[in-house]
Amino acid sequence: MAYTCATGKHRRPSRMQRTTVRAAGFAALTTTGVMATVASTPALAAEPTPEQTGLIPVVTAGEAVAEQVDDQVAVQKKAAFEEAAREAAAKKAAEEREARVRAAREAERKRLNAFVLPITGSYVSTGYHASSSLWSSGSHTGIDFHAASGTPVHAVGLGTVVEAGWGGSYGNQVVIKMNDGTYTQYGHLSSIGVSVGQQVTPGQQIGLSGATGNVTGPHLHFEARTTAEYGSDIDPVAYLRQHGVNV
Repeated sequence: MAYTCATGKHRRPSRMQRTTVRAAGFAALTTTGVMATVASTPALAAEPTPEQTGLIPVVTAGEAVAEQVDDQVAVQKKAAFEEAAREAAAKKAAEEREARVRAAREAERKRLNAFVLPITGSYVSTGYHASSSLWSSGSHTGIDFHAASGTPVHAVGLGTVVEAGWGGSYGNQVVIKMNDGTYTQYGHLSSIGVSVGQQVTPGQQIGLSGATGNVTGPHLHFEARTTAEYGSDIDPVAYLRQHGVNV
């Protein structure tokens, strides 16, 4: 009895059916000796090696490129680190220079604002307002510092010379207008080393002590004044102490 397919489209054999058919064919070939023929033929060519496919060269080239990139990154990192180190060192050096400049300026400011003795290492031999007929006013208008003739005389502070020359009974004298508006006078000098209008700094030599004018021996006559003129004197010891000088 013959069988016919149902009316409709023909369906493609299923995957299982196709596999079954191939298996049956393979078995038939084996039975007929075809397999022996296959076995007697030269061995099937081996699968291509990685070298033949070019896979290893490609991988090797990729690794080389990666190493080059790593080397470049390392070089760039090193260069960046060195540049940062140089910048840090330059910044530190600049800060140190600036600190030194500030320190020098501060030291100079303090030096210019400082006061010193007019005769280094000397002492007061005649005090302020001491009474004697030697002075026309009847009393001493300043103080005398012990000093042999030719001893360096220094400006006690920052100021400008307003008088430099003969001063009558004071002999050779220098009068300085100080930076704070007061005046100082240095009398009986054997020589004068500054001129009118010259700016002087604390401790700067302005002349040499002597015995010119109305004196009984060499010494330095020192006065502190409110003006450049005689008669405006103030206590020179208190004046110097007020400016930090140990008298």
